[in-house]
Amino acid sequence: SKVVAYVKLTSYAQIEFRKWRQTPLTFRVGSLIVLIHIIVAIVGRFWTPYPYFETGAGVPFSGMSWEHLMGVDYLGRDVLSRVLYGGHLVILISVSGTLLGLIVGSVVGLISGYIGGWFDEILQRILEAMISIPFLIFGLLVVAAAGPKFSGNLFLLVSVIAFVYAPRIARLARVAALEISTRDFVTSARLRGESVWSVMRIELLPNATGILLVEFAIRAGFAPVLVASLGFLGFGLRPPTPEWGLMMSENRALIMVSPVIVMGPGLMLASLVVGLNLWTEGLARILGRSVQLAP
Repeated sequence: SKVVAYVKLTSYAQIEFRKWRQTPLTFRVGSLIVLIHIIVAIVGRFWTPYPYFETGAGVPFSGMSWEHLMGVDYLGRDVLSRVLYGGHLVILISVSGTLLGLIVGSVVGLISGYIGGWFDEILQRILEAMISIPFLIFGLLVVAAAGPKFSGNLFLLVSVIAFVYAPRIARLARVAALEISTRDFVTSARLRGESVWSVMRIELLPNATGILLVEFAIRAGFAPVLVASLGFLGFGLRPPTPEWGLMMSENRALIMVSPVIVMGPGLMLASLVVGLNLWTEGLARILGRSVQLAP
C-alpha cells in the first residue's frame, strides 16, 4: 500500500510539474521572485543579523563588509537588518490596501453598471474627478485629510492605497457589469425578481472575477512604489520603522558618501515591483486577458 501511495504521489507531482512548465515564463519567473520576497519578509520579521533599531551596530558609512553586507547608516544601524525587517511591512501595506480597494471598487462598480441611469451618471462623474488626480497627489490629500493624529499609522497607509485604487477599479468593474448585464442569465434573474445584491453576488461577480483578479495584480504591483513614495516624502510610517522609502529618504543626503545604504532598500523595492509585474503579465496570459496599465 505504501508503494502504491508513493507511485500515486509521484505521478501527481509529475503532472503538476508538467502543468507548471506549461505556464508562461513570465509567470514562473515572477512567482519565483515574489516567493523569495515573501520568504525574506517572513524570516526577516523574526530574525535579522542585528535588531533593526539598534544604533552603534557598526561604524557609520563604513560601507559593505562581511558583518554588514548592505553597509551601515548614519546612526550606525545595520542596513541589511532594517531591509529584511521592513519587507513584511511593504508587502502587508501594499496587498492589504489593494485588496481593500478591490473590494470597495468592485462593489461600487458592479452596482453602478447594473443599476445604470442617473445613479450611474452621477457616480461616474465623481469617479472621473477622483481619477484625474495623480496617484501621489491623491495619496497626500488623503493623508492630509486624516490629520496629524493619524500620521504614520499603518492603517492610514492601507486606507490611502485603497482610496487611490478604488475609483480606478470601480471603473473597470462597471465596464464588466455593463457587458455581463446583457447576457441571458442576468435577464432571467431579473425576471425572477431577484434583488440587486443577489444578482451582483450570484451572476455578476463570478463572471467578472477574471478581470478583477488581473486588475488586483496590476495595482498590487505598483502599490509598493506608492508606499515608498509616501515614505520618501515623510508621509509614511514614522522612524525608526524600517520602511524602504523612509530608509532611502533618511540617507539620500549622504548617497555620495556611502551609496550602498540607499542601494539596498532601492534594489529590494525594484525587484519586488519587477517580480509582481512579471507575475501579473503571466497571470493575464493564463486567464486570457490583456494587461492594460491604465492611469
